[in-house]
Amino acid sequence: MTAFPITRATTLKVPPPDAGLKFGTAFTDHMFLMDYVDGRGWVSPRIEPYHALSLDPATCVLHYAQAVFDGLKAFRGADDVVRIFRPDRHAHRLNQSCARLCIPALDPVLVERSLHALVALEQRWVPKLPGTALYIRPTVIATEPFLGVRPATSYLYYVILSPVGAYYPEGMNPVKILASERHVRALPGGLGAAKTAANYAASLYPAEEAHRLGFTQVLYLDGAEHRFLEEVGTMNIMLKIDGTVITPPLTGSILDGVTRDSTLTLLRDWGIPVEERPIAIDEVIAAITAGRLEEMWGTGTAAVISPVGELGFKETRYVINGGQIGPLTQRLYDTIIGIQYGTGADPHGWARPVSLPISEPA
Repeated sequence: MTAFPITRATTLKVPPPDAGLKFGTAFTDHMFLMDYVDGRGWVSPRIEPYHALSLDPATCVLHYAQAVFDGLKAFRGADDVVRIFRPDRHAHRLNQSCARLCIPALDPVLVERSLHALVALEQRWVPKLPGTALYIRPTVIATEPFLGVRPATSYLYYVILSPVGAYYPEGMNPVKILASERHVRALPGGLGAAKTAANYAASLYPAEEAHRLGFTQVLYLDGAEHRFLEEVGTMNIMLKIDGTVITPPLTGSILDGVTRDSTLTLLRDWGIPVEERPIAIDEVIAAITAGRLEEMWGTGTAAVISPVGELGFKETRYVINGGQIGPLTQRLYDTIIGIQYGTGADPHGWARPVSLPISEPA
């Protein structure tokens, strides 16, 4: 297997202490880059010192948002082994996002190798404290300088790394979410299923509005009828009603979350009934009122499993499970965390150990 050329940084930074790590504010010494050249395909895979990108003012990503990204994590176990959680699934999803934005596909094996190579080189940045991880952000942007609405002919794929703590300030404590009838995240046929910059830009204003009202995030309803649950701005949503776990289906307007898929797989392994179906906000409120909604949680790479303790809707706040973490929510969290840190069984082979770096001089 051919190694990636590596240009090593001449001065290395000091990683921040594990305690008190914030999310996405510190970055490692190196980054992975690869270029797409029209007629030649993806070329020049390499690792270089972390540096600013130089973009022409007319670079089309700045004007037409032809950009996609993904997010996954590497974890340091008690055995000191570093493991990346489901890199193959994330590589597949990155290509799905690329296809939706007319970005040329990447070789998924090469994507996986790029993640492993960079994490292997930067292993000293993987924190040790439980609840921390090394966040991995693969990104693709259009780099051709032009003004005009069409797919670009040149692109940059790059990967950066960031040691992180909990995504939400609440940590594993239950969060408060606001179901919004006013704001729309996506519509069928739109960009909802792609992890693209435009989706997150659209979520900023609703999220700030929710924060002002004392909520952590927004639970979006469908864009057509404003009735059916879709997803939270940063995670997929799941509910346990009368012993059955219900989550909105993948119909093209929500993200195919990797943690969502992992959670559904575990639930089915455990014999717990699961329904992927439309669920109206009225059904949710009725279940809360009747005491039938037992637990509610979100799933996502950043927070893993995030219990929901309060749901806001139409000026009313509904407390879920007494504002406490439910037993199934806790079991899911403990199981996935166990797989990620190598302390629990991993029957599906999701946690991929990182080997020592294989490099050659640039």
